[in-house]
Amino acid sequence: MTNATGKPAVTRLHARLVVSDGPRAIDFYRAALGAEEIERYTGPEGRIVHALLRIGEAVVAVKDADDADPAPDSLGGSPVIMALDVSDADAVAEAMLRGGATVVYPVADQHYGQRGGRLADPFGHLWTVSQTIEDLTPDEIQQRTNELFTS
Repeated sequence: MTNATGKPAVTRLHARLVVSDGPRAIDFYRAALGAEEIERYTGPEGRIVHALLRIGEAVVAVKDADDADPAPDSLGGSPVIMALDVSDADAVAEAMLRGGATVVYPVADQHYGQRGGRLADPFGHLWTVSQTIEDLTPDEIQQRTNELFTS
């Protein structure tokens, strides 16, 4: 299959979260984010080599860390931030905190029309949770961003 430019078409994109304890991570994502497990494959020792989870309309994969794929907590963190658009940022953040997440930035009203914050899950992955509180145009967001940096 190719796209309109004749190049191979991308048929799916999903994050693959490497974690230090796959079953516990899946339990956390299920309890905190309402994840639904779609599939799971394990190696002979029971370690997860691939699990697919549906979180809302998105799909993410989870796997246990190994020599080829280290988990963020073994590297001192992750530079990748998963962004969740939710209907209630405070409730999702609280559910994540109950499951062992920590606050990086507390949930608060933001200048770009969102109420949101950033949390680190117990496995070293970073998540922003945000909900729309104002419908702003890109120009309005840019104006507010300019004001934020010039005041």
